[in-house]
Amino acid sequence: MPANLPPQYFDAEKRLRQAKTPEEKIEALEAMIAIMPKHKGTDHLYGDLRRRIAKLTEEAERRSATSRASFYIRKEGAGQVALVGLPNVGKSQLLAAVTDAMPEIAEYPFTTKSPNIGMMKFENIQIQLVDTPTVTGKDSRVWLNNIARNADLVAIIVDLSNNPIKQVETTLQELENIGIVPVSTKITEATIGKRQRKMLIISNKSDLENSGAGAKKLDSQYSAHFPVISISASEGNNIEVFKSVIFKALDIIRVHTKSPGAKVDLTDPVILKRGSTVKEAAEEIHKDFKSKMKYALVWGSGKFDGQRVSQDHVLQDNDIIELHI
Repeated sequence: MPANLPPQYFDAEKRLRQAKTPEEKIEALEAMIAIMPKHKGTDHLYGDLRRRIAKLTEEAERRSATSRASFYIRKEGAGQVALVGLPNVGKSQLLAAVTDAMPEIAEYPFTTKSPNIGMMKFENIQIQLVDTPTVTGKDSRVWLNNIARNADLVAIIVDLSNNPIKQVETTLQELENIGIVPVSTKITEATIGKRQRKMLIISNKSDLENSGAGAKKLDSQYSAHFPVISISASEGNNIEVFKSVIFKALDIIRVHTKSPGAKVDLTDPVILKRGSTVKEAAEEIHKDFKSKMKYALVWGSGKFDGQRVSQDHVLQDNDIIELHI
């Protein structure tokens, strides 16, 4: 089957040939993947582009690790979430409220001059939060360009007491200026050549007077496009809901493993993308398991506990699997 690649694909391919850095090459390759039609005729090409991205990502990480001033934040835990927004919206206060991090918190703007990192506990996993410098700071661009591009999720933080709609618009525009746009299923001029990222909106300072009106406006304007949640980082309002929303937005599942005849350990799950199969779980656990596995038993998403399933069985959150090799 012919690939039938559109003209925009070859424009992105031209940018790839002109790219100088691994990051620029990755951006061009991802644009090619986004533009490329998905069918059997492009399966081989898709796999080749993904392999090239993986190789370039490793190269970029090695360069970051050896550079004098690295702007790369290594991912840890079940997912990485970038907290972005305008000055004084409460990003640092939110980080302090849900992690053990101790960022500088002040009333004056531009307090955060470099990223602060914390690990947020959600049930039996840890999620990494990265508090970034304000999107409008003159020295913030290089931080945001690296962190928001690599994060699994971008959380836009806004202050409900100060025209939150305008804050979201400004933040989205600043992100687009550095080539980062919300995930879209449509290929448009706004998405070609850009890094698409899952996003959500966290409206902070719900404890302040008249915050309810701002929250309703945000929900009306954006809830069809992004998850939107109202919180108060200073008062702790809706913090547990915030954690749940973050977990859901990451679109991941937790899978627990057990050995035959042994009890299951629920404290250290395998983290997989939603929609992953038993085969993909086996490969995540050990690269040799996929080829050596004879069958698997599943507790949770099977028709009954301990059901024998195929390698293509799609797993659900908190499933337990027992692999037989």
